[in-house]
Amino acid sequence: MLKSSSILAGILCVAYFLVRLWSLTDSCLWFDEIFSVHAAEHSWETIISFVAKDLIHPPLFYALLKIWISMGGESQFWLRLLPVIISLLALFPFWLICRELKLKSMTAIVALSLFAVNGSLIKYAQEVRMYSLLLCLSLFSIWLFLRFYFRGKNFWLLTLVNILLVYTHYFGWLVVVAEVVAILITQRIKFLRILVMVGVTFVGFLPWILAIFRFAEPSSSVEQNIGWMARPGFAGVFEFAFDVIEPFYYQQSSADPKAKFLIVIPLLLLVAATKVIYLIDFKNAEEKDAVYLMSVFSIVPLMIAFVASWLLPVSVWGSRHLIVVFAPMTIIIAIFITSVSIKPLRYAFVGAVYSLIAIALVVQLRAGRPEFIWCAWEQLAERIPTDKPQTIYVFEDLVAYHFWFATRNEPSIRIVKVNGIPEMKEDKAYFLPRGFDGVAAVEADRISGDDIWTAFRAVKIDPEKPPISNLNSLGYEIVEILEFTGGTSNAYLVRARRK
Repeated sequence: MLKSSSILAGILCVAYFLVRLWSLTDSCLWFDEIFSVHAAEHSWETIISFVAKDLIHPPLFYALLKIWISMGGESQFWLRLLPVIISLLALFPFWLICRELKLKSMTAIVALSLFAVNGSLIKYAQEVRMYSLLLCLSLFSIWLFLRFYFRGKNFWLLTLVNILLVYTHYFGWLVVVAEVVAILITQRIKFLRILVMVGVTFVGFLPWILAIFRFAEPSSSVEQNIGWMARPGFAGVFEFAFDVIEPFYYQQSSADPKAKFLIVIPLLLLVAATKVIYLIDFKNAEEKDAVYLMSVFSIVPLMIAFVASWLLPVSVWGSRHLIVVFAPMTIIIAIFITSVSIKPLRYAFVGAVYSLIAIALVVQLRAGRPEFIWCAWEQLAERIPTDKPQTIYVFEDLVAYHFWFATRNEPSIRIVKVNGIPEMKEDKAYFLPRGFDGVAAVEADRISGDDIWTAFRAVKIDPEKPPISNLNSLGYEIVEILEFTGGTSNAYLVRARRK
């Protein structure tokens, strides 16, 4: 007969899967997801060079996505199903970590609950990027490390998983460093073996380092990729804490609130209170080994990312990169909540957690379907006739890439990026892939053609301001305006003809 904890765990696993399928295709693919698909569409001969030019992500996820597309095509549901399935696989090592740490049933159930409903984890499980794979492999690495730590087993399997981990994301190295630190502090007898693991992992990673040096463009820099990321201060640390504990919600765009404060602040205070209670009675506390080990896997990556973000020319701080610490921190939080020695108080804390989760679910269910400005270009592209050659002039790399992706199978449509209009601001965090020639570029005075389209973002169309004023000065008249409303600005697709 199944134990009640096993039944609850099974229910939570089903819920975990369902919430990651929830609203899976409500939003279009956005810029970074388009890059993923674009990379995966390359041949096996060119995918490495294309990804290496981007500098900031190793190629494993793109290779898996290429195989996935060959199996089921490129429908939005199929593309996003891959990270969902990978995130589902992450449940297996998460539960095994709880067992390896010998957590109480209630602790494991609370940890699994928090893990299942975390808004950031749901978001990244639905995104065609490598973050779900980073989470999954980091959990496999931690589980195998615990088996090596407690039993001396699975050393070479741990090494293999770590090679896959660092080929997924550079932050995978922070998990490897955390494993070294854990051994260095308490099990120095195994230190030489763990150094062998690091050495083999590095040797396995060398081909990618060589690929970067071989294919990267001489003038390229990661500052172009991540120069927009803010260095972590007091506010940044708190925002990260919100991401770690926030149920269901995640900030999708800058127009959205950072968090649902009426839910996340009580949760944060609850966690703080239970942590204080745990530390006061630390001598008699249970599961201290689990807290110690999970603290190493939480603190080491966080400290490295924090310090590096202040010492390096660019910041590397971000929730999506630090997804490797979400599970260890969730386990620590569950231990704090369920280790309160006074039973009525412990049940009150657990009840408060589930009440706040339920409220967060209701709030999210009542939230309307979002309309994001980046979804405009795909929808507007469908309005362009393809019975004759068409040229679309755009003024941002972001818009150019979205339009190119939406029309890449239409040979009659050409995308041209217009430079040299100072009033047309663009977000430099988004730029066309290095080495990509699918979008032409011209100066503002080189716009030509008797019948053209222009696409741009603005609060409203103003004939006295660019780009309409530029078109007028070049002898064009506006004959059609298509509009998409989303976020804080509108997207426009304007058809113009020579007078």
